[in-house]
Amino acid sequence: MIQRFIELGEGYGDVFELCELARLTRNRIHHAFLFTSKKEDKEYFSIAVALKPINNANFFPIYICREGIPKSEAVPKRLSAFKETLEELEIDPIQIDVKHSSTFVDTNLFYQYIIGVLRLNNLIPPLQ
Repeated sequence: MIQRFIELGEGYGDVFELCELARLTRNRIHHAFLFTSKKEDKEYFSIAVALKPINNANFFPIYICREGIPKSEAVPKRLSAFKETLEELEIDPIQIDVKHSSTFVDTNLFYQYIIGVLRLNNLIPPLQ
């Protein structure tokens, strides 16, 4: 099974696109994730939705808005929009602390690391 991250942007439009994607594919949602990471003593959120494969397809997509939401005292609007969508769909996001993507030479290495973390915690299916 191919497990791949599909990266959306970091802006409001991208987060709302992810929320709408979750609404439209609610039957396929495997898990929703809220990743937290630190860079230079600042915390950032990444939000993601993992979808089950269609029929017998060998593709397990994970849509993500990577590290575009800085943590602040007030809940950022983009984060609250994501959480409201998940509440509407009755899905609890799984929160995981991960390394910031800037610690990796390449974004693909960062995504391989995240896939490894998710597999080790049995949050996505193993390779077949």
